This record gives sequence, structure tokens and C-alpha cells, in this order.
Amino acid sequence: MQAEHVHLLVKVPPKVSASKLLGVVKRKSALRVFTRFPYLGKKPYWGNHFWEKGYCVVDEL
Repeated sequence: MQAEHVHLLVKVPPKVSASKLLGVVKRKSALRVFTRFPYLGKKPYWGNHFWEKGYCVVDEL
């Protein structure tokens, strides 16, 4: 676990695909961060990935 991380709590209708939604959120946010802070893309510990591969979906809290 990394010290810098983000938790998102999102409520979406059942007809929205969680995997597609998370794909869009991760893709758009990574592009925005690397565009605004290009030096972050040069950090060796980042590799070519801004986000972790997985996510957690919970049905009803």
C-alpha cells in the first residue's frame, strides 16, 4: 500500500457498468495529471501506470 492514494465513493445507477465507469475515470484523471504535471511521468517508480489495476465494487452500503 502506498502512502499517497485515493478512495472514491461513487453512486451510479445499476445500468452503468462499473468497469467502464472506472476505466473512464482512471484514464481521464491520469491524462489530466500527467498533462498538468509532466515531471510525474518521469518518476521511475510510476512505470507507465498512474492507477493500480484493480478496484472494489460494493453493492449497497
